[in-house]
Amino acid sequence: MKLILSGHDYKYAVEQIMLALLPGARPDYSPGQPEDGQDYATVELIPGEDTFTANVELRWKGATSRASETADAGLFRGKLDRDRESQRIIKLAFYRAAMELISEKPVWGALTGIRPGTIMTKLLERGLSPEDAAAKMESDYFVDPERAELCLDTARASIAVKRQLRPRDVALYVGIPFCPTRCAYCTFVSQSVEKSMKLIPAFLSALHEEIVETARVARELQLRVIAVYIGGGTPTTLSAGELHTLLDWLREEFDLTAVREFSVEAGRPDTVTADKLRALSGITRISINPQSMSDDVLAAIGRRHRAEDIISAYELTRRELPCQVNMDLIAGLPADTPEGFEDTLRRVLALSPENVTVHTLSLKKGSKITEEDTKRPSAPQVRRMLDTASAMLRAAGYRPYYLYRQKFMSGGFENVGWARDGCESLYNILIMEELCTVLAMGGGGSTKLVDPGQGRVERIFDPKYPKEYIESTEKILADKEKILRFYAGIGR
Repeated sequence: MKLILSGHDYKYAVEQIMLALLPGARPDYSPGQPEDGQDYATVELIPGEDTFTANVELRWKGATSRASETADAGLFRGKLDRDRESQRIIKLAFYRAAMELISEKPVWGALTGIRPGTIMTKLLERGLSPEDAAAKMESDYFVDPERAELCLDTARASIAVKRQLRPRDVALYVGIPFCPTRCAYCTFVSQSVEKSMKLIPAFLSALHEEIVETARVARELQLRVIAVYIGGGTPTTLSAGELHTLLDWLREEFDLTAVREFSVEAGRPDTVTADKLRALSGITRISINPQSMSDDVLAAIGRRHRAEDIISAYELTRRELPCQVNMDLIAGLPADTPEGFEDTLRRVLALSPENVTVHTLSLKKGSKITEEDTKRPSAPQVRRMLDTASAMLRAAGYRPYYLYRQKFMSGGFENVGWARDGCESLYNILIMEELCTVLAMGGGGSTKLVDPGQGRVERIFDPKYPKEYIESTEKILADKEKILRFYAGIGR
């Protein structure tokens, strides 16, 4: 779609709303006027002393519409407010124009961000009642009532955690970028362990250096670690001895006496063994992720195990490791159906894990599903899956406690973490709601430095793949000085 911006350069805001509302559209900023029959959007921002006005003219599949939205300039307290409000009215004007041309209203309305629950949190913290806050999301952003209810639940969980935080509380993340095989929907793991096993010793050596340096910085800043998360990839691809050593490094270098949650991803049941579980002694939460309980679906996404292996891994974990269990599912996978997804849910609920995370398939560039344009459930079918999940999980005593959205998600839906009362994952709330700093180490780790007082967030990225990570050790260690500089600027 040809995008013509006038009076502003908010490209990202325009692209976000375009991608959310018009599947298949891609931005085109080539010069000149649209060609005959070409889809386009002219997005104009007119600033004034009293009001800012956004005007959108949209052509999509042969039809044209126009819409406008205004903001009260008198309420702007500075450039940040002006930018936020300008982008908000641009998105709303685009949404109104698009609604005249498309048949189905998106469940998230005009919202495009990763964390829709943050808006609800701010409304509640301003003193609005839950009913008024939900009504405002529905009226101002056109969010459907079921999604507004999701936001209410997750906002309550976020506020509860926020009230317990101290100024120097942080979480740790350790990324282990290895898996037995690469799933069809994944772009994170570049190779299977069958090809990259030889890199594990060098990777762990580099990781140890990063752990030591990160811990040094944490001690200097007197940071208090309250949550640890080892993710990937699949950390349990490592041997029992390697897992034991990794946990020893963390316990030796960091003061973990204040840790309230220690999570490890053991996502692939074909990597779960009794000796590895014993090596993880002391953790409080583990993920064993079916994605589906259908053998046909598992085969379609490149998994080498069967549904019965998931059950065996779960039962083994319950015997060997006294901790909470999370199980991830994905709605919209190839070869799945609404009926099949409901069966998966029923079988997972029969196991009674403390957490169930329901993801929507994200069509990531570079994944096998995207490159091969694999047939998969339609958006209405994915919505049925998610609605079924919501009903079944609520009936079984689970409540939503965190949610987020991604680009290119099937149907523009969401990922939701569900938990029994008192079993909410602290780390997931901290990272998703940006409530405190997360110090990341390892492949694909993204350190998120958070200054809650100023709303300032800075990020430091580690290389994604093992080879690049190993080769970048010197830079990774040097980047830890950015943490010191960030904290030196807090309060200034």
